[in-house]
Amino acid sequence: MNEIFTGSFTQQEPIPAEGIAAANVVMQHGRLHRYNTVDGEVAEVALLEEEFADTVGAKYCLAVASGGYAMTTALRACGVGQGDRVLTNAFTLAPVPGAIAAVGGVPVFVGVTDALVIDLDDLVAKLDQANVLLLSHMRGHICDMERLMALCDAAGVTVIEDCAHTMGASWNGVPSGRWGRFGCYSTQTYKHINSGEGGLLISNDAEGMARAIMLSGSYMLFDRHRAAPEPKVFAQIKYETPNISGRMDNLRAAVLRPQLRCLTEQADKWNARYREVESGLRAVPGLRLIDRPEGENFVASSFQFLLLDWASDAVNDVILRCARRGVELKWFGGAEPKGFTSRYDSWQYAPSTPMPQTDRVLAGIVDMRLPLTFSIEDCALIARIIRAEVSAVFQAQV
Repeated sequence: MNEIFTGSFTQQEPIPAEGIAAANVVMQHGRLHRYNTVDGEVAEVALLEEEFADTVGAKYCLAVASGGYAMTTALRACGVGQGDRVLTNAFTLAPVPGAIAAVGGVPVFVGVTDALVIDLDDLVAKLDQANVLLLSHMRGHICDMERLMALCDAAGVTVIEDCAHTMGASWNGVPSGRWGRFGCYSTQTYKHINSGEGGLLISNDAEGMARAIMLSGSYMLFDRHRAAPEPKVFAQIKYETPNISGRMDNLRAAVLRPQLRCLTEQADKWNARYREVESGLRAVPGLRLIDRPEGENFVASSFQFLLLDWASDAVNDVILRCARRGVELKWFGGAEPKGFTSRYDSWQYAPSTPMPQTDRVLAGIVDMRLPLTFSIEDCALIARIIRAEVSAVFQAQV
């Protein structure tokens, strides 16, 4: 009798009781807008910004409406405008090239390796095509950041990090988001802390963060920010920066602050589940696991493996067979984009040319969420099901 998994791949943990209580306080007093405070009150959003900046060791932090808004704000603060070319990963999610397009920029796609990180050799070949790199740590995989920054610094390319999948992660002890001029995070439901929608933007650059705060819609109330540059930095910026409203509200910040305090504990839980699946999939014929480099301290809210050089019909057979047994896998190699599995050749608003090595990797990527509502035993069962179905399809091909 085949085992069946009955859990939900989209069911998150409940909001902590402390977060629910804090949200109730905000709803009871009704001051949801971040600048709607009474004498002596510090807004929940301002406290969240201060606490997140302290968590990652950044000077400045801005809480915004979404991770996508964080990226567009960072791009605008770096001066990206109509027709400007911006380097970015070929393996990422649609909001990343979408952020570039939103400011009038043109994505220049850089390849992916079979470690699921940006191809630094391809980056070298394309560094002269743009002044900004929007680097996506896609699905929590972090490249050699020392080498990447050395390459970009030598070429005069500004780095913005998309850290939607790497909150709490680091490379050689430096937190994700702290390498570039800006780090952009998401607090959307499927990320490491959950406010439904939301984002955080960090920087150590005073002028850049002052521009970001004005862009977010501060209405000249920037002195109410705590994790922000001194008011004198805004002296001229406040006159020349448009208001493109995208603030976070106090209700979402109240929900997030208790979750942030538990981030390290939650990261350990995610990684334990990741390692359980990884252990269960070792030495499966035809299936390649993703090596995690020694310098990478990851936070694994999802799991990827490669069915490299498999025929499309065979990969699709694995997806369908696992689905019949309750295991929901997503495939980046499908002919049509489905859900979040679109890729660079799906975004027809952005010009691109085929990248054979990257296309080979993308065609083999299989992806799976790992919510903390799964137990360790659930993860072991999921691994057994994937192992059995991959093995069955692989053996039928040989």
